Amino acid sequence: MALKLSEIVAVLGGERVGGDPLIRSVGSLAEAGPGAIGFLANPRYRGQLASTRASAVIVADSERESTGLPRIVASNPYAYYARVAQRLNPPAPVHPGIDPSASVDRSAQVDPSAFIGAGASIGPGAVVGAGVSIGPGCRVMANAVIGSETRLAANVTLCEGCRLGTRCVVHPGAVIGADGFGFAPDQGRWVKIPQVGTVVVGDDVEIGANTTIDRGALDDTVIGEGCKIDNLVQVGHNVHIGPFSVIAGCVGIAGSARIGSGCRIGGAAGILGHLEIADGVEVSPFTLVTRSIHEPGKVTGYMPVQAHDRWLQNAAQVRHLARMADRIRELEGRLSALESNMGDDRPARRKASEGE
Repeated sequence: MALKLSEIVAVLGGERVGGDPLIRSVGSLAEAGPGAIGFLANPRYRGQLASTRASAVIVADSERESTGLPRIVASNPYAYYARVAQRLNPPAPVHPGIDPSASVDRSAQVDPSAFIGAGASIGPGAVVGAGVSIGPGCRVMANAVIGSETRLAANVTLCEGCRLGTRCVVHPGAVIGADGFGFAPDQGRWVKIPQVGTVVVGDDVEIGANTTIDRGALDDTVIGEGCKIDNLVQVGHNVHIGPFSVIAGCVGIAGSARIGSGCRIGGAAGILGHLEIADGVEVSPFTLVTRSIHEPGKVTGYMPVQAHDRWLQNAAQVRHLARMADRIRELEGRLSALESNMGDDRPARRKASEGE
């Protein structure tokens, strides 16, 4: 697909300044060539405007005079670039039909406009909405529901009774609705707790490759509208994630945690179970969240990288923090008592000094 700059502005808004080249692709300022549009979202890369080979650029209003290239002035250049990329790289159209090697239960409801790929299976009572694309090898189990225009890549598993909203994207190998990790201890053995809830996923959610979202033990696991979940994320049973939160790769969220809306969880962070995280919280990568967070803002809980010998020295001190804290309190108590005694002696010492 190719669009003139004026056509892009007509659809997406913004202000066109300069010429009207034909745009076929997007790229970074450093790598974009003729026919591509670049973007400046970080002032650190302003110097690349002079050397870029892009045919046009997307800039903020504060940068409109930083280049003589044809340009689009937008309030949020990065988001604007993303929308241009969507226009130039639309998803492949869904061609309705069921591959001969697919298995569709007679009681399943599959919209005529949907596509079912090779080797996929649709279980009894399942519902597949309009314009849905189900990739090869997918498993949609009994009574699962898939909203319209949702796309499942290859080898996705949607377990019994789980529901996906409209326009979702699920990447290869994701498993939605496997049993949560629920076992009761009994005299040194573990008794399995049946996981009778489901998973409910809102509209416009994206779920990364090999991510797992466990079904609820009693109530449902809920993923809110517009959430974006990266690859290799583990979401435990009964977790609630609020709308428009984003979760980076390798995050682990233990059961019954509740994450607010608009949160950002950095890669490899860990969130313990039964905690609450307020709306608008940003968790730094590799942070371990061990308590509830009730106010928006950024939280960080890791030691910066350092030489190994130095790290060993610091780590050794961590074991003694409780004893050090007790010692500090003791010293503070002694200091307070000393200051109090000195204060009581001052009038007598002043009188003695005046008598002399």
